[in-house]
Amino acid sequence: MPRRAGFVVAASHSGAGKTTVTAIVLRRLCQRGLAVRSFKIGPDFIDPGYHREITGRPSINLDVWMMGVAGVRRAFRRWSQDAEVSVVEAMGGLYDGMNGTGRGSAAHVAKTLGLPVVVVLDVWGMTGTTGAILEGLRSFDRGVRIAGCILNRVGSRTHADMIVDALPRRLKPLVLGAITQDQSLAVQERHLGLVTVDENRASERDRGLAQDEAGAELDIERLLTVTRGGAAVESASVKLGRLRGQPRVRLAVARDAAFCFYYEENLVALREAGFELVSFSPVRGDGLPDGTDAVYLGGGYPERFAVELGANRGLARQLRERAQEGMPVYAECGGMMYLARSLTGFDGVRHRMAGVLPIDVAMDSGYLSIHYVRVRTRVASPFGDGGVEALGQEFHQSRVTAADVEPNLFDVSTSTGASYRAGYLVGNVAASYVHLHLAGRSRMLRQWVRCAEGAGRGVSG
Repeated sequence: MPRRAGFVVAASHSGAGKTTVTAIVLRRLCQRGLAVRSFKIGPDFIDPGYHREITGRPSINLDVWMMGVAGVRRAFRRWSQDAEVSVVEAMGGLYDGMNGTGRGSAAHVAKTLGLPVVVVLDVWGMTGTTGAILEGLRSFDRGVRIAGCILNRVGSRTHADMIVDALPRRLKPLVLGAITQDQSLAVQERHLGLVTVDENRASERDRGLAQDEAGAELDIERLLTVTRGGAAVESASVKLGRLRGQPRVRLAVARDAAFCFYYEENLVALREAGFELVSFSPVRGDGLPDGTDAVYLGGGYPERFAVELGANRGLARQLRERAQEGMPVYAECGGMMYLARSLTGFDGVRHRMAGVLPIDVAMDSGYLSIHYVRVRTRVASPFGDGGVEALGQEFHQSRVTAADVEPNLFDVSTSTGASYRAGYLVGNVAASYVHLHLAGRSRMLRQWVRCAEGAGRGVSG
């Protein structure tokens, strides 16, 4: 097996600048003409969007809860096979895993994949303490190989020199460069995380210029040297997107600034199951693509585009009519919110939505649901008979405030120990707040294809 460069970008804590530094590193690597594949530890959808903007290739989530250790290994093998460099952005702190344990942490994934770690250290207001933090991260688990560090938010070149001078001699070689504090590098935050790449007010060009300037002092050649051999490239047992024959049915996938939360492995799994994926934009006023057999409405921020979504009455009508005819529609989180009768924003303004489901939804700044989930279908659905199991996650600040139907789709157990019923099944419309990870759920997806075939081919209009 040829060995190429690969590493995890981690940090001492959340907010230290992993996303910023990862973007800078990806840009520098791509500028060298290297084939780069990026990954993101955890269930996050937003950081992978920024990765893709730079590399031009999908960024892949690696999540131990949703995929299992074997699934994480499989996904990394599969997606890194054509990469000269594989860059894995961590979440949280290096040793921070699920429920206060190390499971699923950056350290856990690094050891699972045999990858070295490059640590981002936020050194604003520090000099000598930098060495104490770096030494602590190195000694906490000797099974984690820290190959280097990048000093983030240095005040000046002099500040960076002071930090390096203060480091013990054994740690000095680990420093791969420094990034000066610069507000133009920051990505604006809002509820539930960073602003998505689609909504970022800075242009892609401006982001690129800021990243180029900030990364000028990074020693990319040494970074590649100390991380080379960090990724064993194996021939994947399944080629990406391979189909057994031609696609059997057409799946309309909502893809725009309101509906942008999709795991790339889900999309590949859908193609492999027999779907032809066709994108459309509810925000821009699109109707269903011609020949639509089924619909997938992913998550995102429909509350940010409630006016535009409410104005697309043609799509709302199509969805209601086709749902009544039996066409399968699957909606996750923001997608479910769009299928509701109404969506009330943080400002209290109520907007009419598609009206496919007899529910009303409202944003609630005092509420937050965040956990991993294991779901089991309660009754027969487009995914098969009752009892179908899958894994996923919830992360939302909205509630169902009124409903003419009881939650009847899933029995849910969470990573925090809670159990409840969730989601709605009305005909062949299945919707919930859960974002499912569908890789490896081939039987479930094949049943979805059969359901779409049985519903018959339709034409938008």
